[in-house]
Amino acid sequence: MRRGGAGLAASRKLQLRARGAAAEPARPRRPSRRWRLLRARGPRLPGGRRHPRVPEWEKACKTRVHPQNPFSLGRVFTMSVPDYMQCAEDHQTLLVVVQPVGIVSEENFFRIYKRISSVNQISVRDSQRALYIRYRHHYPPENSEWGDFQTHRKVVGLITITDCFSAKDWPQTFEKFHVQKEIYGSTLYDSRLFVFGLQGEIAEQPRTDVAFYPSYDDCATVEKRIEDFVESLFIVLESKRLDRATDKSGDKIPLLCVPFEKKDFVGLDTDSRHYKKRCQGRLRKHVGDLCLQAGMLQDSLVHYHMSVELLRSVNDFLWLGAALEGLCSASVIYHYPGGTGGKAGARRFPGSALPAEAANRHRPGAQEVLIDPGALTTNGINADTSTEIGRAKNCLSPEDIIEKYKEAISYYSKYKNAGVIELEACVKAVRVLAIQKRSMEASEFLQNAVYINLRQLSEEEKIQRYSILSELYELIGFHRKSAFFKRVAAMQCVAPSISEPGWRACYKLLLETLPGYSLSLDPQDFNKGTHRGWAAVQMRLLHELVYASRRMGNPALSVRHLSFLLQTMLDFLSDQEKKDVTQSLENYTSKCPGTMELLTLPDGLTLPPVPFTKLPIVRRVKLLNLPASLRPQKMKSLLGQNVSAKSPFIYSPIIAHSRGEERSKKIDFQWVQGDVCEVQLMVYNPMPFELRVENMGLLTSGVEFESLPAALSLPAESGLYPVTLVGVPQTTGTITVNGYHTTVFGVFSDCLLDSLPGIKTSGSTVEVIPALPRLQISTSLPRSAHSLQPSSGDEISTNVSVQLYNGETQQLVVRLENIGLEPLEKLEVTSKILTTKEKLYGDFLSWKLEDTLAQFPLQPGKVATFTISIKVKLDFSCQENLLQDLSDDGISVSGFPLCSPFRQVVRPRVESKPVNAAEGGRPGEPGHMKTLEAVLNFKYSGGPGHVEGYYRNLALGLHVEVEPSVFFTRVSTLPATSTRQCHLLLDVFNATEHELSVRARSDEELILHAGECQRMAIQVDKFNFESFAESPADKGQFANSKHLEEERQEARGLEINSKLDIHWTIISFSQTQGAQRAVFTECLLWVRCTPSAPRPLFSPSKTVALNQTLPSSSWAIQGAEPRHQRRLCWDENTRHRHSQSSRCKSENKVVEKRLINHLEQSFH
Repeated sequence: MRRGGAGLAASRKLQLRARGAAAEPARPRRPSRRWRLLRARGPRLPGGRRHPRVPEWEKACKTRVHPQNPFSLGRVFTMSVPDYMQCAEDHQTLLVVVQPVGIVSEENFFRIYKRISSVNQISVRDSQRALYIRYRHHYPPENSEWGDFQTHRKVVGLITITDCFSAKDWPQTFEKFHVQKEIYGSTLYDSRLFVFGLQGEIAEQPRTDVAFYPSYDDCATVEKRIEDFVESLFIVLESKRLDRATDKSGDKIPLLCVPFEKKDFVGLDTDSRHYKKRCQGRLRKHVGDLCLQAGMLQDSLVHYHMSVELLRSVNDFLWLGAALEGLCSASVIYHYPGGTGGKAGARRFPGSALPAEAANRHRPGAQEVLIDPGALTTNGINADTSTEIGRAKNCLSPEDIIEKYKEAISYYSKYKNAGVIELEACVKAVRVLAIQKRSMEASEFLQNAVYINLRQLSEEEKIQRYSILSELYELIGFHRKSAFFKRVAAMQCVAPSISEPGWRACYKLLLETLPGYSLSLDPQDFNKGTHRGWAAVQMRLLHELVYASRRMGNPALSVRHLSFLLQTMLDFLSDQEKKDVTQSLENYTSKCPGTMELLTLPDGLTLPPVPFTKLPIVRRVKLLNLPASLRPQKMKSLLGQNVSAKSPFIYSPIIAHSRGEERSKKIDFQWVQGDVCEVQLMVYNPMPFELRVENMGLLTSGVEFESLPAALSLPAESGLYPVTLVGVPQTTGTITVNGYHTTVFGVFSDCLLDSLPGIKTSGSTVEVIPALPRLQISTSLPRSAHSLQPSSGDEISTNVSVQLYNGETQQLVVRLENIGLEPLEKLEVTSKILTTKEKLYGDFLSWKLEDTLAQFPLQPGKVATFTISIKVKLDFSCQENLLQDLSDDGISVSGFPLCSPFRQVVRPRVESKPVNAAEGGRPGEPGHMKTLEAVLNFKYSGGPGHVEGYYRNLALGLHVEVEPSVFFTRVSTLPATSTRQCHLLLDVFNATEHELSVRARSDEELILHAGECQRMAIQVDKFNFESFAESPADKGQFANSKHLEEERQEARGLEINSKLDIHWTIISFSQTQGAQRAVFTECLLWVRCTPSAPRPLFSPSKTVALNQTLPSSSWAIQGAEPRHQRRLCWDENTRHRHSQSSRCKSENKVVEKRLINHLEQSFH
């Protein structure tokens, strides 16, 4: 503890040594056992308790001890108990003691005491003076012995309260009243006895000193009787003042003494000049006290000044200090009419309006003026002192008041028995300095008060002393030092020397120390920025609160304080301390779990709940959208989505800012009533051990929400860890995620997002739409390892795959099951092909929903099915690296065989040439297959969501791998017997690894082994395409001639295919899988030719379409060459498209490849 500077505290040791040098008794005798017994006991109260330090009436009555007698045995010379509530304006008050007599309940006593103490200021009749009364309900009698030294310490009035219900008890009651009067008899001016409950003849007798009331409720004249009592005190006071102030020349002036001085003046020369000056100085000081009490402020100032001059000349230091203190008190009363003790009402002098010059009283530099004896009045009763108060010639300035206080305290410090006087003077000076806002000087006075050595104090007196020091430090703004002394007082309440420690008082005092250490019991105050205060001291104080609350028998308080310690001081705890605190918390919560309820203490203080927002620490909160298959979508309005119906204005600047804030909190997706919704939290475990979090769920508002709690275990210092919390909204509307709740170490916590520091969130409000059905789809195909990624960004819920030969048709059975709680009322199925580089012929996917929709509405738990046909017809002619010579007569092959790891290429027969693997590769390799990808979208709705215009979209991804099946390596014609017919010769190559049969419109079959090529002849009628006339609608539908020509070729190709009707079947599949459908595919042959021979095979100057994908060109069979050397070549139009080739001969092989590719594709 730091001592004061150059002021009072620095010279404290010298002052303590100087006390022994003063002319005073060495040490007072120890009080007798009887007197100590009387002081230790007090009047009985209900429950057998006694007021402390008040003599017992029966004992005093029997022994007749008179403490005021200076020659009584065991007399006490010092004041035992200091009055820490003393202030400078108390010097002008009259002390009245109010005490119970007999057995009086505390409630009734303090009920009357409150009414009595309300009469603390009255105006004197026929005068402008005011009289102030100070009431005490207990007061040490030995302190009254110092009444001559300072008259405000003298008990001048006594009011007793008693219960008396029968006349026979009245004599004993009245005797007790007289016994009580004898205790303060030598100083009393007047006394009163208030009797409650006594009625009859005794109560009707008129008495001045006794007032009878039938009950505590029927006592309306209490205040009036107190006013009369105070007026009687004033009359006695005024007579004493006049008697002391009157100059009686020739009479011997008595010497006023303090109790410990009386025997020191025995045998002194009473006729010496030194002795007379001492007597005059002390009497002047005493008269100044009386004038101050009588309301004559100016007269008291004059008397104090005269006393100071007289006492200083004779070195009467003790009384000189009292005169200086009186001078300071009178000056303080003048400068600060509102008082320095912080009392409710401001003290004003009657008749004085405190003119404008009162504002200049605090002016720095005001000096003490010379004494003006003419200011004294002879008749104080009728004097009007308002003008003298206004001028106040002898009043000290605010700066001089403090200097005189310092001087007076230095004189008090010379006397060992004046320790209480010195301590009270320090307290008075501190209160004055607090008003003057001179905190540093006030701290010096307090530092001096700390080192004042009083007698051996009891534990209660120590607690009171430390508490008052704490309040005074708080008054001057030294909050931390105030908290220090209040904590010392709290520890004194449970000192080992106390048989029954006061843990409740200790706990209450510890709570009062929290502000001084920048500590609050509200955890929200620790989320506002940098930590304030000393963490080590704060943790020590919180530990003491935990221990005190446990000793009080309140485990809920212990859990709350320990939770607060762990939450707010987590960053300052070591790893071992974290383990110890959490272990203690688990021990407490095993008996009393921690809750989020407010805890109200007996004195009305409320402790807020402590949520564990750091166990674990949450860094980010994100509301998750529903899965792609469950996301609701709004049906498009006829007005369009960009039109807003909320306001007719395009832009409203008034509400633009508020709308922006709403958009920042509201999320642009919806949740669905009855569906599980998810919120993702990124959490972090700051503890050095595994953290177990139980019962973790969401806190929401706006709609009814069922939170599904979860439990998790986070490893030590885990770093950011994702945690997903789920719940189900039960009603529609707008839901706001306010936070989450947890149970950690047995403490239940509600953690709000607004109270989480540094949290990142993309929004916390989302709309909940009415319930929708839930559709689950399963198919007859296996799931695919390929994940489709549509360019639109849609998510695919399920992917299936299938392997097909080119030209094969597969049936996909789709099973629809309503797994929701709402009926399925509407279903739409659409498809979208994702493969754009491959050209499809015919319908890839086809279905019929009529039978399925007939089962709607599909109730929850019901199943419906429908079939989708998958038909693949691709063009494999673009792969030129597979062109291979299969025979000596120049037959060529093109196309893509389908890859299959378990298939092997079978060597062709003798008449066919084997495949050259070096040139084209094996047909089963991955590069020889093609892939088709498509998405099936199922839009469905039902229930309340359908009424509001919402639906769901379920996407099914289809991955199809296509491998080549049959190639037509060569196409030629021969004339038939009829001129209207011809023979179509087709060289067919089996690119599969299985034996297959090829069948045309006739019943004849051609068996082909794997890798085998054979020729088949089909007799066909000549085609006449003149019937395909160009309609005006066709010309208007297609923008250019190219598209028109392609449509014509497609129509001709369809006509040829319908007449040929070529199919193929894999024999082994049909034999080994009798229960399954045989692999039966259709081959398409789209032919377009122009005859050049003398005898046309087809109608002259007509065209036969080879393929719908061929350009507008013609080809001819060159009759001049042998049959086996005939080739098909492109005309000039085709060569123009390939302008990079300069000679037709160099293009023959390439042209041949491309033509045969198109021919092969036409058969599929």
